[in-house]
Parts: sequence; C-alpha cells; structure tokens
Amino acid sequence: MKIVFFDAHAFEQESFESANAALGESKHELVMIKANLNATTAELARGADAISIFVNDNASREVLDKLNELGVKRLALRSAGFNHVDMKRAQELGFRVANVPAYSPYAVAEHAVALMLALNRKIVRASNRIHDLNFSLDGLVGFDMNGKTVGVVGTGKIGAITTKILHGFGCKLLCYDVYPNTSLEANYGARFTDLDTLCRESDIITLHAPLTPETKHLVDATRIAQMKRGVMLVNTSRGGLVNTADAIEALKAGHIGYFGIDVYEQEQGIFFNDFSDTVLQDDMIARLMTFPNVLITSHQAFLTHTALHNIAETTLANVSAWAAGSTSPNEIKTA
Repeated sequence: MKIVFFDAHAFEQESFESANAALGESKHELVMIKANLNATTAELARGADAISIFVNDNASREVLDKLNELGVKRLALRSAGFNHVDMKRAQELGFRVANVPAYSPYAVAEHAVALMLALNRKIVRASNRIHDLNFSLDGLVGFDMNGKTVGVVGTGKIGAITTKILHGFGCKLLCYDVYPNTSLEANYGARFTDLDTLCRESDIITLHAPLTPETKHLVDATRIAQMKRGVMLVNTSRGGLVNTADAIEALKAGHIGYFGIDVYEQEQGIFFNDFSDTVLQDDMIARLMTFPNVLITSHQAFLTHTALHNIAETTLANVSAWAAGSTSPNEIKTA
C-alpha cells in the first residue's frame, strides 16, 4: 500500500524504514511529509491507500469528509490515544481506524518520574548554574521522595508502571481509577481512593488518564484548591486534563509548588516545531516558561528507541492487515 505519513519527523523515519524493509516483498510505499493533517493539507493524501497521523494531527469531521472524497478511508494512528479523531464520523463514513495501543508504557512512566526528580532536585537550574561557573548550593534544596505520598490518577499500563517505580522509591501510594487495578494494592501497597481524598493527601500528583469529555479539565481551580499547598503536579498524559489558566493562577499564588508537563492543551502547532528565531504567539505557555518551578518538555515522554521501533512495527502491521484484506486487532470500534 501507499501510505502518506502526516506530521512526519526525522526521529521516526529510521524506525519506519527499518520496519518496512523487514517486510520484504510485502513492504509498503512510505511517503513522509512534514505538514500536519488538517482541512487544507488533506489534499496531500490524494492517491494514498492509507494515511498515518500523529497526536497533533486533526482528523475532525471536516477533514474526514475531505479524505472520504479522495477515496482514502484507512487511518493508521501512530499513537495510543485517538481523541484527535472524530470516531463517530469515521464510522459513519466506513473508515478503518487502527492505533498503537501500547508502544512503551515504560518510556512514559519513566519520563514522568524523571520530571518529578528534576523538579524536586532542581536539576535544570543546577546545571545552568554550573555552566555559569556558579557552584553555590543556595536555592537548590529538595526533598526525599521516600515517605512522600504520591497520587496516581489513572492506573492503566502507564499508571501501573509509574506506581511500581514510585514504590521502589519508598513512596506512599494513592491511586484513582474508575476501574481499579487491584494488583497494585497487592504488589505495591497502593490504596485506591476517591479523587477528592487523593488530592487532599498527596504531596505529588501524576496524571495518567485518557482525555475524554468527562476528564477534560479534570484539574481546574476547584480541584487545585483541594490539593496541599506546594503540591507537585505532573502531566505526561494529555494536555486537556489540566486547565492551564487555572494552573498558572495557582502557580502565582504558590498553591502549586512544582509543575511538570510533557503535554499542553494548546500544543498543536507548537510542540515538535522550532520557533527559536520567531516570537512565540502563545501567551499561556510563554507565561509558564517564566516560572522557575515549571519544567516543560515537548511531548517527548514516548521518545525512546524501543517505543519508536514498536510504533513503526505496529503501524505497518495494521496497514499490512488491511492490504491482506483482513482486520487489524488494533482497529478502534468505539465511537
């Protein structure tokens, strides 16, 4: 099949070329383009048998209608989440949509904990100071992770691994999920509780929930007010889980003491791009960057060799199933 990859990046090209070569005579034609999928760029899919999109591409109703007009009705996601796809419209039009349900939950969980450690021990500030030949330790005091209470919101694959890692640090673990993972209680002494209790008792809160209409702005001013003053909040899941404007106000007031994010609710058009020679137009993320207790990474939590390899293999396996006239086990059916 001819596959057009939207929002293609240099860091993933080698993995896809390698995985495609391994298919031998069954390999596909890969067309990598830098542009994001949207109503304007959908035309670039003309002649494709399938397209592949990433997390900041736009597969809204309007875009799907345009793809349908072009005869492109196979959509291979290079992500687990599919909140950027209008699944109801996709099903109405008869699209085949498949995702990568698990590429490396370890990568994301480890990045979440890395953000915690870097914020706590002020690693970035310390490194910058050393490069300025300032070897003072003033202002770099952190805290022991051991004994701290960490609230894990969402205990799917990533949340469960995060819980396991934090257990190794000696943290007390509170968990919240609409479908509790009882093995975490048995194996790591985690305690499942309601979200209000988790917010009140946790020193650190880490978010690993999917973005749904029910979880959008799960963390807002009301929820933040329930948290301990000086709480550390980490989000490596979906930007829309946090009301950024409310988080900024809480940072200004000192209620949020540390804020680590790998995702941002307005990241589309910003993350994965280089604006170093321009003036950043997003006022909220610009404001976040002024806080010394905020650490932002550009949706890189997944970015390991293992994850890239798994994403490439699974994405091409999904397309290969369609090429063979069969159904991929990763096809999404829920509208």
